[in-house]
Amino acid sequence: MTLPLLYRIGIAIGLGLLVGLQRQRATSRVAGIRTFPLVCLLGVVSATLAGSFGGWVVAAGVLGLAALTVMANVIRLSEHHDVDSGITTEVAVLVMFLIGAVLATDYIIEAVVAGAAVTLLLHWKAPLHAFAERMGSDDFSALMQLSVIALIILPILPNREFGPYRVLNPFEIWLMVVLIVGISMAGYVAFKLFGQKRGALAAGALGGLISSTATAVSYAQRTAKNPDRSGAAAFVITLASTVVFLRVLVEVAIVAPELLGATALPLVAMMLIMLVISGALYGSAVRTDPAELRDEEPPSGLRSAIVFGLLYAAILFAVAWAEDRSGWAGLYAVAAVSGLTDVDAITLSTAQLMKGDGLDPSIGWRVILIGSLANLLFKGGVVAVLGHRMLRARITVAFAAAVVGGGAILFFWPG
Repeated sequence: MTLPLLYRIGIAIGLGLLVGLQRQRATSRVAGIRTFPLVCLLGVVSATLAGSFGGWVVAAGVLGLAALTVMANVIRLSEHHDVDSGITTEVAVLVMFLIGAVLATDYIIEAVVAGAAVTLLLHWKAPLHAFAERMGSDDFSALMQLSVIALIILPILPNREFGPYRVLNPFEIWLMVVLIVGISMAGYVAFKLFGQKRGALAAGALGGLISSTATAVSYAQRTAKNPDRSGAAAFVITLASTVVFLRVLVEVAIVAPELLGATALPLVAMMLIMLVISGALYGSAVRTDPAELRDEEPPSGLRSAIVFGLLYAAILFAVAWAEDRSGWAGLYAVAAVSGLTDVDAITLSTAQLMKGDGLDPSIGWRVILIGSLANLLFKGGVVAVLGHRMLRARITVAFAAAVVGGGAILFFWPG
């Protein structure tokens, strides 16, 4: 983005005021509402001069700021003022200087986003510290495993196709693993932050993000000992299954964004049907039952990631084989079988084929919907085996209505 220098200076002052206001309210003694705009302005000026005099101007600015912050802390110590042992404000000063320098280049949007991120990180001190304190050893281990999955394994995998039908790309397969683990981890983090005290709505929504099948198992088992919670459990299980369709839409948007317009409407229609059914289940039993989620296991285990990767590769190959040998009828059969245990794998494999191999979107969304309906039937079976008869009755009616609605979409949706 090309902007005149005066505009860049204005953006720098605005970002500096934003961060400076936050530091001023936090009673920082190092820099506040006047200092941060000056620091960001210095970055813009330094980087602009570097175009004529060389990069040493920016380096000198960094060293000068570092020396000033050290000197300010030394003076406060000598005057017997309390000095915060943290260095957050000092680091923020240097970062805002460099953001000002970036504003002198063509990365205007990136610099603005970085400045906003600095403000949020400074402002969220209390919740971030509280989250870190609540994080147990299992949570930290899960975070490290996610780092291994995304930052170590993914970059070393070959990014080219192997095998029959040329659909098995190790990099892309593992990228889908990272995507699914990341979505589940985001739901788990949201559960840790908000879910335990937000009742049935949060339980259903976050349960769908983490694992709708695990949510169905958990609540079905709960009603076996507490039949009076069947109403709340039915609502939570149905809402979690509704969120699955939102999750499916997000996955398609990430993998094949150019095809989202051609596939989204029937899936949104199915999600709306599920929302109506969920709303019908929301009653006095839900309002009087906190229906909180049980403690969830972190979803980023390396073993489960490998299993999902193998499952995804197998379904990717099966879908390509079915399309080649049996046409759309074979695709639907694969979707019905694979969707029994996992909707993500059939969704991602179908999205990849729609993007790369020209699978017609009108067939692609039907494959995804069939897989989703099969998964719905599987969860209904889980509830029938594990849950109380009161829960079975509610889920049977709710899921039967959903399957009928989904079948109507499959057969009567145009295109």
